[in-house]
Amino acid sequence: MTSCKPGNEHIRKPDWLKIKLNTNENYVDLKKMMREKGLHTVCEEARCPNIHECWGERRTATFMILGAVCTRACRFCAVKTGLPNELDLAEPERVADSVALMNLKHAVITMVARDDQRDGGAGVMAETIRAIRRKNPFATVEVLPSDLAGDYDSLKTLMDAKPDILNHNIETVRRMTKRVRARATYDRSLEFLRRAKEMQPEIPTKSSLMVGLGETWEEIIETMDDLRANNVDIMTIGQYLQPTKKHIAVQKYYTPQEFGELREIAMTKGFSHCEAGPLVRSSYHADEQVNAAARERQRRGEAELAPQA
Repeated sequence: MTSCKPGNEHIRKPDWLKIKLNTNENYVDLKKMMREKGLHTVCEEARCPNIHECWGERRTATFMILGAVCTRACRFCAVKTGLPNELDLAEPERVADSVALMNLKHAVITMVARDDQRDGGAGVMAETIRAIRRKNPFATVEVLPSDLAGDYDSLKTLMDAKPDILNHNIETVRRMTKRVRARATYDRSLEFLRRAKEMQPEIPTKSSLMVGLGETWEEIIETMDDLRANNVDIMTIGQYLQPTKKHIAVQKYYTPQEFGELREIAMTKGFSHCEAGPLVRSSYHADEQVNAAARERQRRGEAELAPQA
């Protein structure tokens, strides 16, 4: 395994983290459409390393609703922090129109944390799901909300809109949570995921873990166990990349081989799907994840119904 860096010494980014730039027609078209519609994407705001692949090659994007200013200041995240603007109640329709224009089969909707709102923004996210359903009845919808400050009436508002996947990120291991995340807690994220599954048992739940922040291998495995104990179906594991010098520093770069081993361990734990790799993010290849998870659920159902020898 690659070693952690001593003290504050800078460690060089390895070759496997080199990003292929692709500013082709798809990329330019998507960027123009987002600006014309007044929409934000987490791809841009969080400086996602996969933006050129997703926009340029796959023609997919993750919409970020409720503005571009977050009420929290997590030490890993590049999204702006401050006092957000008033809610834009026309945003759900614009997102749905864009999903239709892009002819998406799978739409991913994330959000900034809106602790200034009583429902944490759940109502707008729920309306975005419904708007996409009206205008794109054959598209599946994945949502990635904040923890909604632990307000489970707000979570019910969201789950009643019946997203196809509920994705809420644990982000890091228990020991590192207070240092890495703002306001969120490890146990509240686990409870959020558990309650979402209790409210709508048929809807897959999903969570993402960043590595390279100073966690141990054993803590990663413990996090997998905690997610499975709360009935999380899908897991993604990716390398943390420091967005600016103001953010928490990278302590270790995991190798592709280590990510492969983590994926194998996750699958033995009972996840229906696990995406793990240096550039994997929570919405990376999300369309493939929903299909793979559906196939795995079908396989397990058939196995349970099969006559016992």
